[in-house]
Amino acid sequence: MNTFADRILHFYKNLQPEFKLPEGVEMMHPFKRREAWRLLSAFYKKFYSDNMPRTYIFGINPGRFGGGVTGIPFTDPLRLQEMCGIEHNLPHKPELSSDFIYRFIAAFGGVKYFYQHFFLTAICPLGFTQHGKNLNYYDSKELFHNAKSFIETTLKAQVKAGALQETAFCLGEGVNMKYFTLLNEELQLFKHIEPLPHPRWVMQYRRSKMEEYIKLYKDKLELHVK
Repeated sequence: MNTFADRILHFYKNLQPEFKLPEGVEMMHPFKRREAWRLLSAFYKKFYSDNMPRTYIFGINPGRFGGGVTGIPFTDPLRLQEMCGIEHNLPHKPELSSDFIYRFIAAFGGVKYFYQHFFLTAICPLGFTQHGKNLNYYDSKELFHNAKSFIETTLKAQVKAGALQETAFCLGEGVNMKYFTLLNEELQLFKHIEPLPHPRWVMQYRRSKMEEYIKLYKDKLELHVK
């Protein structure tokens, strides 16, 4: 495991979610699907075949139309092909958070430059649905209680892959930030956590001010380009 890509692919390949799901909750495990594994392998080998540590950016957990399909956080099939240059036959269905993230990445300097310095991931690397809709890891107290040990183990494993531990970013200034702060206090992974508005929140409720939020992201993240 000589590169960042090797280490993160090893991490995803060896995920072992053995916790009990609450009644009516289903798990999204894209890393078990052959096509998703092919795509995420191509993605990480393209952008992370080096040993440079990255500043980590944590979302919540994969969603049905983004990371839950491609296996790559905040990357829907549309952006994976058009922005990242990775061909596939998946339906080109867009996802709101991915739309915002890749607009920001384009403004920041493009995919190669962004991924050279940052690693997009999630507090929980696996996603959940209930009644056919996305479910956040913190939306159910029972789910979080059952998954907490798994989340802690995977957070530590992700950090070992090559994190810069001075600062991590949290996408979500409310509940995700609250839970990430509590987890970090227990695990002592990062010295500082910097919150940012969640992309989905921006696209749903502040879309008319999207350029202002892209600038906010850019201003915050530029301070952490080494």
